[in-house]
Amino acid sequence: MGPRYMIDNSKINFTLTVEGMTCEHCKNTVESKIIALYGVDSAVADLATKTLKVDFDPNCITLRDIMAAISEEGYSADL
Repeated sequence: MGPRYMIDNSKINFTLTVEGMTCEHCKNTVESKIIALYGVDSAVADLATKTLKVDFDPNCITLRDIMAAISEEGYSADL
C-alpha cells in the first residue's frame, strides 16, 4: 500500500506504519512523543493496524522529523 495523505491548506494529514507497537503502553508512548512536537496538531495510533495518523504543519515540522522521533522511542516508522 502506498503513502496515505491529504493536504488541507497548510496542514498535512498523513498515515504512517509503525512497527513495534504491541500494547496500549506502546501506543500511548508514540502518541505522546509525536503530539509534543511543535507543529503537530494531532497524533492517533492504532494498535490493530499498527498505524499512526498525524496532522501537522509542514511549515513547522517535516515528516522526516516525525519519523525520527518515532525511531528515538524504539519503534520504526515507514511510509
